[in-house]
Amino acid sequence: MSHHDLALLVGTTKGAFVIDSHGRDDWRVRGPFCDGAPINHMIGDARSGRLWAGGGGEWEGAAVWVSEDHGDSWQRTRLTRGQQDEWAANDPDFAKMIGWTDEPLPFDGEFSQIWSLGLAGGTLYAGAKPATLLASRDGGSTFSKVEALTDHPSAEDWNPGAAGLVLHTIVSDPSNPQKLWIGISAAGVFASEDGGQSWERRNRLSNATACEHSDHPAAPRDGETGHCVHNMMRAPGDGDLLYQQNHHGVWRSADGGRNWDDITPGLPSTFGFPIRVHPRDPDTIWTLPLNGDSQGRFPPDTAAAVWRSRDGGRTWQDLRSGLPQQSCYFTVLRQAMAGDARDPAGVYFGTNSGSVFASSDEGDQWHEIARHLPTILALEVLDRTAN
Repeated sequence: MSHHDLALLVGTTKGAFVIDSHGRDDWRVRGPFCDGAPINHMIGDARSGRLWAGGGGEWEGAAVWVSEDHGDSWQRTRLTRGQQDEWAANDPDFAKMIGWTDEPLPFDGEFSQIWSLGLAGGTLYAGAKPATLLASRDGGSTFSKVEALTDHPSAEDWNPGAAGLVLHTIVSDPSNPQKLWIGISAAGVFASEDGGQSWERRNRLSNATACEHSDHPAAPRDGETGHCVHNMMRAPGDGDLLYQQNHHGVWRSADGGRNWDDITPGLPSTFGFPIRVHPRDPDTIWTLPLNGDSQGRFPPDTAAAVWRSRDGGRTWQDLRSGLPQQSCYFTVLRQAMAGDARDPAGVYFGTNSGSVFASSDEGDQWHEIARHLPTILALEVLDRTAN
């Protein structure tokens, strides 16, 4: 696929898809890959061209898939057993039909799915449900558990979010792979400065009195942001500027998560899933608010809009051109918004109704470039000109 220089990596409830383009037009969908299993996240390495997909579920067990040929073929690394293993163990005909063998799996029944992937230096990290962090130093063939996170003193107090106790976000500093941040729902943000050997919990509000009181269980309280972080991203540059969308607002931290400022005012709701930061401008961010967790989780007034800030969240602008403005009930999930590093920057998002929308002008205009895919769980960009 060498003539395609840009690829969107799409994880869905029914396998992985790759949407190729040359120059951000003439998009072409390929898939489904990864045995049609649920794929919660996909990432790629522009230098090597390697792709990874993480997912699985109660039926298949957890797995990571690797492709060395732009997604045409995939190698599966199984990590835990699923319901199919129990069936196959007791039914030789079923075992033969699915090609099952009673191979030992490294984590047996410890977790059911891979939810997130991240690259830091030469290490591939994977986040699981329930919250577990794995590390692979051989490109995804074998994984070991990051015990310092599993054994964190606060682990006994971690509460599951609506989707379970999931480690869904893995962020690193491109210039220092020892610096890591992760998001767990609903335990909050954790950071490591030593490549995962030790972890600090970072959910503190910069100004606790500035938060209005709310009875919502995910709202800020006790001097902290609220632990149901939905998505988090590091801004470009030397500082540790982070943004997060959580269950009760959008937040900004200028010091690597040690203190968080509320930048929700100006948005139409406190609820949404993804956050995106510009590849060069640390003050330009995008988010996609939904009407609320108990109101249906669709765009306010059933009219879709991506909201952009050019000043670090002090002011917000709604971007609607090309997006459905009536009877729009889709949801955009936490990992289903991505961006490229071109100029102007491209922004992309996928919906639970199977559409992918793209903007090649930083959100001013939107185009639907794919539709009728399965429910989209994750979206990332692989730019083959970026190596």
